Amino acid sequence: MITEQFTGRAEAYANARPGYPKEAVEYIHSLAPEGAVFADIGAGTGKFTELLAPYGNKIFAVEPNADMREQLLIALAQFTNTVTLDGTAEATKIPDNSVDVIVCAQSLNKFDLDLFRRECRRIGKSNPIVVTLHNSTIDDIRANANYLKSTSAFYKNPVAKEFPNPVYFTREKWLLYHLSMAGVPRETDAGYEAYTAEINSVFDRGNIDGLLRLNLITKVYSEAI
Repeated sequence: MITEQFTGRAEAYANARPGYPKEAVEYIHSLAPEGAVFADIGAGTGKFTELLAPYGNKIFAVEPNADMREQLLIALAQFTNTVTLDGTAEATKIPDNSVDVIVCAQSLNKFDLDLFRRECRRIGKSNPIVVTLHNSTIDDIRANANYLKSTSAFYKNPVAKEFPNPVYFTREKWLLYHLSMAGVPRETDAGYEAYTAEINSVFDRGNIDGLLRLNLITKVYSEAI
């Protein structure tokens, strides 16, 4: 599992990355048996976990990156039904045969898929459901291809659903959103000013009354393994 990609970007990630629509969370919860135990693998700053936690199910939230896990603990502080673990997708530290539904939000493409599948079978009860979800835009060809590659390699015959997820950005949040992405220039990098100017120009062209709308789609895949 790629673990250090977001070191130094966790606070921006927590403050600016989009979450997931209520309809998608409700759908995922509906896939589980009553009283199901969930595992959120690669939980990051808790963007998905904090939306699932109010349903009351026990949730193991697994995140290997220390910066991200610090934000995850903040997000989940009010939920006594969550357990945060310093583990990876391939070695979660979750007990054997203890989970009904395994979720990875925006993270499957960072896993060693063969080892993750083996870990799912170890931590899952009989025929656990594995759910993956991610936000995408129609024109983000590279990201869409990346996620399609990982889902196609992991699943045999998943059920696929899509949910509209429009998100609105102020200029400040738009800049933070991009600074939360792995690989983009930081303030101390040579290309930072040029990159920021480009991001600002996109906002200037597209905003209406100071808000830029991004028409995201949340894609959800699920299958018992």
